[in-house]
Parts: sequence; structure tokens; C-alpha cells
Amino acid sequence: MKQRGKRAKSALVKPESNLPNVKELIYKKVYAKIEKQSIPLTDNNIIEQTLGKYGMVCIEDLVHEIANVGPHFKEVIKFLGPFLLSKPGGFLGKKQRFKDGGESGDREDQINDLISKMN
Repeated sequence: MKQRGKRAKSALVKPESNLPNVKELIYKKVYAKIEKQSIPLTDNNIIEQTLGKYGMVCIEDLVHEIANVGPHFKEVIKFLGPFLLSKPGGFLGKKQRFKDGGESGDREDQINDLISKMN
């Protein structure tokens, strides 16, 4: 345990390419949950009325908070409703891991390609 504490700690690297996908998903698919109703985010007034006390007034503020996991991340997630993604085209139904030539499993840095297909 002492040796583990003395090891150099690796720095956490933030992926920069995740922001465009987050932005695209929020603009296209997200709904707000207000009083148990799903309301499409067509106007920034909805955001300002609900999340204005946290300093968020537009969709760009939501994108920034989610992409950077800011201090009011939990409030934003509770405000947003779930959204459905379509089935990606071109899947052959192989039951193998992605690393072995299949479609399921951890895609690591290629996850953005999958999200753009499903959007």
C-alpha cells in the first residue's frame, strides 16, 4: 500500500471530440421534464425559468455543464428527460466483442462514430 501511494499518478485526459456529439444530441433529442411533462427545448425561456438560479440561461449553458461535468451537473440531469437513439445502420448482428471484429463492447475512442450513426 505504501508503494501505491508513492507512485506517480497519471493525469486524467479529457476527450475534446466528445463536445460536438453532446451538443448535437442535446439540440436534436433532448426534452425538459417540468411538472412530470416532457417539453421540447424550443425556447431558452424554459431553461432560464427553471435553471436560472444556477446561472444557466440557454442551451449552450446546458451543453457546457454536461460536457465538463460542472458544479450543477445533477440539477441539469434532473431537468432533462431521457432521449431515445435510433438503431445504428450497418450492424450485422455479430455476437462478438468489438475488438474481435464484432459490434458489441467497448469502442474506446470510436464511440463518437457510433453516436453519430445513432443520432
